[in-house]
Amino acid sequence: MIDSRVIKLARLIVNYSINLKKGENVLIEANDTPIEAVKEFIKAAKNKGANVFLNYFDSELESLLCMDVDKKQYEIRYENELEMMKQMDAYIVIRATNNTKEGNLISSENSLLKSIYTKPVRKWRVDKTKWCLLIWPTKALAQEANMSTEEYEDYFFNACLADYPNMLKSVEPLVNLMNKTNKVHILGPGTDLEFSIKDIGAVPCCGNMNIPDGEVFSAPIRDSVNGVITYNTPTGYAGKEFENIVLAFKDGKIINANCLRGDVEELNKILDVDEGARYIGEFALGINNYINKPGKKCLFDEKIGGSLHFTPGACYTLAPNGNNSINHWDLILIQTAEYGGGEIWFDDILIRKDGKFIIEELKGLNPIE
Repeated sequence: MIDSRVIKLARLIVNYSINLKKGENVLIEANDTPIEAVKEFIKAAKNKGANVFLNYFDSELESLLCMDVDKKQYEIRYENELEMMKQMDAYIVIRATNNTKEGNLISSENSLLKSIYTKPVRKWRVDKTKWCLLIWPTKALAQEANMSTEEYEDYFFNACLADYPNMLKSVEPLVNLMNKTNKVHILGPGTDLEFSIKDIGAVPCCGNMNIPDGEVFSAPIRDSVNGVITYNTPTGYAGKEFENIVLAFKDGKIINANCLRGDVEELNKILDVDEGARYIGEFALGINNYINKPGKKCLFDEKIGGSLHFTPGACYTLAPNGNNSINHWDLILIQTAEYGGGEIWFDDILIRKDGKFIIEELKGLNPIE
């Protein structure tokens, strides 16, 4: 029997996240996702009277396809995917994995080459469709998060099935404050960073484009970033893994990049892929209090209550700072007391300390104690 939470999640995404309408074209893309779960998403979309299209991938076969690929093969594949995407009104992607190391044999050069050719597809999807992305719980992800399978599934559904309409209402004061803010100052262990978000705008994310959701994002004025930030959340990119990445900035540009664990040369190779990769495209605060520890999946970790992410690479059109790159690498700093604490100041006013908002109008975003 299908877990009732799967049915509830499928309906949430179809009815609320992408607000699917009768007659619209929706592409459901899934990899390694249980067939019974995918069926619920198809049923939910069909119940709305939509035209449903499906791409289903196996990660092991996908990794084999992406090894030693030449440009022509990527060009043909993603030209066709772009034409397909142009006919879609909505897009749901469900990412699962049965082996988190499946892509280890793909070179970083091939991973970055794939990013170049998928960028037009991703850009069309983000800018032109109603879309939602989610990770599916598997034994492999439970193991990565140091949880039992049952514990991870509970963690997953609690985070994904948050009360998003209420979250959207609660986050209004933070959005208003960020819209009025000029200077941001972030302090913490190994971190002393300043930048401006003046006139960039703040965007609440409360169940529309990512599940689980729960963040407010903006972007720094491109050349305003100065100082150093030390991230404390494990991360992977282009098939490589890193921990405790340290980035130093001068006039917006990353002038030095290091890490405690991982290949520093590979780290800098990622940041040298194009000119925009050494500038920041997003600054965001995580506000989903059902997520309180990293599980090595960015889609979850970037929403951790009391966290922030400061992202090298492309900005979003909803909060543009002019930075363009094939990269968009959400690097995460958790500032709760358990993870070393830290402070966020807006225009010389302390607004969050050790992961908790301290000014009155923002306290509703803190965990209930």
